[in-house]
Amino acid sequence: SIQIEGFFIIIGYNMSHMVNDKNLKVTFCSGAGTVTGSNFLLEGNGKKFLIDCGLIQGEKLADDMNWTQFLYDASQIDILFISHGHIDHIGRIPKLISEGFNGRIISTIPTKEITEVMLADTAHLLSRDKENGLDEIYSAENIKKAMSMWETIDYGQVLNVDHGFQFSYKDAGHILGSGMLEVIYNHKKIVFTGDLGNSPSPLLPDTDIITDADYLILESVYGDRNHEERSLRKKKLEQVIKDNYERKGTLIIPTFSLERTQELLYEIDSLVENKIIPTMPIFLDSPLAIKLTAVYMKYEKYFNEEAKKIIATGNRLFEFPGLKETPETEDSKAILKDQDPKIIIADPATSNGGGTIHHEKNYLPDKNNTILLTGYQSIGTLGRTIQEGKKKLFIQGEEIALKAHVEMISGYSGHKDSDHLVEFVSHMAEKVKKVYVVMGEPKSSLYLAQKLRDNLGVETHTPDAGETVILEC
Repeated sequence: SIQIEGFFIIIGYNMSHMVNDKNLKVTFCSGAGTVTGSNFLLEGNGKKFLIDCGLIQGEKLADDMNWTQFLYDASQIDILFISHGHIDHIGRIPKLISEGFNGRIISTIPTKEITEVMLADTAHLLSRDKENGLDEIYSAENIKKAMSMWETIDYGQVLNVDHGFQFSYKDAGHILGSGMLEVIYNHKKIVFTGDLGNSPSPLLPDTDIITDADYLILESVYGDRNHEERSLRKKKLEQVIKDNYERKGTLIIPTFSLERTQELLYEIDSLVENKIIPTMPIFLDSPLAIKLTAVYMKYEKYFNEEAKKIIATGNRLFEFPGLKETPETEDSKAILKDQDPKIIIADPATSNGGGTIHHEKNYLPDKNNTILLTGYQSIGTLGRTIQEGKKKLFIQGEEIALKAHVEMISGYSGHKDSDHLVEFVSHMAEKVKKVYVVMGEPKSSLYLAQKLRDNLGVETHTPDAGETVILEC
């Protein structure tokens, strides 16, 4: 069904005969009604463009929803635009290749390099799944082909495409290289936000302000709640580290390898270099995070002015006394023999496995140790179980008693919260015709849509997965 000014018209999927050449269609193939799986189809004047092609993440990485056929013919797509390198925005690119996509892929410069690292890591995780044929989809050949199709443009650089389309990226401030895609067609501007950053960030510039969008496709991960203040989060991080040190315990910090790890290292660097916390072993126990941190160091020119000033003094942001990288499995296992107190930063342990699994199994039964949860904990993960206060955990089939201290800091989210999403839209409130609220749990998207209507008077819609809408241009 299509919603046009409050009415629904029930017609078939092929609606090209219904659309004026001056109008565009957007199909929310996935990423509507859920946080992950960003994948939107933009059609008009004989051209087809995709915005993102991400994994739908849940309790199983090899979820069947990810591997069913796309709602469109992949071979007919002209260009795939990528907002940023998180796996829920890039994870199905190899599948798109396997279904016949042979067009162009375009992103910012850092996003291309981040994507190559992230896809290789996901390929490693899925390589054993021969039963579902995922090893063939996530083949080295498909990834290599995707990278060979890839082109890059910088923020503000305009890409003109035939049939009257113009594309460019604004800085989303979410992770290194993240971009909001601006599409100009027939003098109308359509903006796909991707994920919007929790500005101000310790490392990245603030999200660019947009004032002139006619249509906005807006993320809503935190559409119904707000974060704690950043100043409070750093103070709490300092206190958690000090308390753990005094107990001579091990502090485990499960944190995502991309962006959150780099922000955490940046803040710990500041605490160590300024002698606010004692020097102790701090293990970066994630091969993926180690590789991504190297990418960050390569693209320091994309950092904010404050971070650049610190670098100009000769301070290497991700190198400080006590920091040890453990790229190999044996290095990770050897951490257990190292002296306490210490800190371990590793990939979150989910129900699919993860870098912190064996650390949590070893350290959580000890009352002198601490686990620090940063940001949103997905349903079905071990972090969510711990956050909910459960004292009996099942790790790798074994029951573990949780006696370690549990601490939580919400301010490390990389997404704008509810109030700041409203603030972002407020700059275009007088111009924007309609805001489509996507990439959030239903309650979050619906709450934000209502909040935008009430506070700004803008027209909003929360599309269903698979829904198509017409943008009048």
